[in-house]
Amino acid sequence: MATPNAPMKIKLRKNDVVKVIAGKDKGKSGRILEINRETGRLIVEGVMLVKRHTKANPSKQIKGGIAEKEATIHVSNLMILTSDGVPTRIGIKVEGEGASAKRVRVAKKTGEVLAAKK
Repeated sequence: MATPNAPMKIKLRKNDVVKVIAGKDKGKSGRILEINRETGRLIVEGVMLVKRHTKANPSKQIKGGIAEKEATIHVSNLMILTSDGVPTRIGIKVEGEGASAKRVRVAKKTGEVLAAKK
C-alpha cells in the first residue's frame, strides 16, 4: 500500500468513461473530469451529485439557491468501460520492440487496447 505522502498509482485517465460499481450511485456511468492522486479520489460527470445552498451575492454576480455539483468518489468504486460498454480492469502491454516500444493500456476482459494518450 502507498505511504500517506506518496501519490496513489491510478491507471485511469481524464476523459475515460467509467462505471460506478459500489455506493449510492451504483450502476451509473460517466466521464472522468478530474483526478486527485494524493487522495485517490476522482470527479465523474453526473455521479455523486451533492446539493450546495448558496446565498445570493449581487456584487459577484452569484445567483442564490440550491446548486447541484459533482463530489469526489474513490477510485476503488469505479471500473473503466470498453468501447462496447463492458466494465473491466486495466492491464499494461508493451507494443513494439527496442526504442519504438510503447506501453499501452488494455482491457483485461476483452484484450482491447484502451484509448491512447492524446
